[in-house]
Amino acid sequence: MLKTAGFVFYTELILLLRRSHEWLYPLGFFIIVMSLFPLAVTSDPILLQKIIPGCIWIAALLASLLSIQSLFSTDIEDGNLEQWLLSQTPLTLLMFAKLSAQWLVTELPLVILTPLLGSLFHLPASTILALCCSLLLGTPILTLLGSLGVALTLGLRQQGVLLSLLILPLVVPVLIFGVIIVQQSQVGFSIVGPLAFLAGLCLLTITLLPWAIAATLRVSMDE
Repeated sequence: MLKTAGFVFYTELILLLRRSHEWLYPLGFFIIVMSLFPLAVTSDPILLQKIIPGCIWIAALLASLLSIQSLFSTDIEDGNLEQWLLSQTPLTLLMFAKLSAQWLVTELPLVILTPLLGSLFHLPASTILALCCSLLLGTPILTLLGSLGVALTLGLRQQGVLLSLLILPLVVPVLIFGVIIVQQSQVGFSIVGPLAFLAGLCLLTITLLPWAIAATLRVSMDE
């Protein structure tokens, strides 16, 4: 089973890297949105240092929604999803492998790019570290929640609009605690509490949501 899951992970990783538009578009969107915030809000560096962590989180959230809209469409067209359903390997394990590759290609570059953006906006090193830690724990939650939304709206018309309505209320706690971590770091408070909460939430979603996504896909394909 682990060998099959590893093969799925490797295959999805190669396919995502070859379909460069699936990870370049969200990354480009993330960079463009971050470059527009100073132009639209203010050019005051002191004020930017206060608001830019929240702006980075919002941009990462929107980029995550952009990257998952066509998550299962290629698998349905190629017949991969039917083969996974018939496989002896649990679909939950295969979904975990696929979504791990999805996060690695689409979300991890945003986290890697964050220190550069933070330095451009003159954020302190401690704030950049807190921001990277919060994104590192928060982006897997965004990917898993978004994937659940894609599975629930599979085959529906105007999937993007309905997906946003489903996912945005669910990711509000992640956004709030991600910003709180950075804000407490900026004022010198301990970030252990909100960081531990976000880590627990990340662990909970990694444990439960692949199973929920697999069950939802089974129901959708049976219909």
